[in-house]
Amino acid sequence: MACYALAAQAQLAVTVSPVKIAGQRVIVPLAITNNLPQSVESVRVMCAVMNEQGKLVGQTAQWVVGGAPAGAALPSKAGTTYNFIVTSPQPLVGTNLSPKIVVSRVVLEPQQVVDPGKVSSVTFLAK
Repeated sequence: MACYALAAQAQLAVTVSPVKIAGQRVIVPLAITNNLPQSVESVRVMCAVMNEQGKLVGQTAQWVVGGAPAGAALPSKAGTTYNFIVTSPQPLVGTNLSPKIVVSRVVLEPQQVVDPGKVSSVTFLAK
């Protein structure tokens, strides 16, 4: 029952800002806010960038919170930012690129793995 309440409130919010292009790199800015009652030990996110035809330009997956023995947890009622850098193997043509973000793993303190879909939501800011 507690998981249902978390899903309805989207307690871990990931906000995606418009992408920036630098050469063959696409920078995808994220803002992560923890509204859960406990700290978040780690969050793993997959980022794929698509062109205007829906073709994959590049992708990567990173720990955006914690993830390493020395990685810092995200305290309750706190936020952080993270910039995904996705490198394209080919020169980027056009500027109408869209990021696709998937939160693939969330670990709450103390080492409690939870279903990312039940505690997180992704919001895209308009260009």
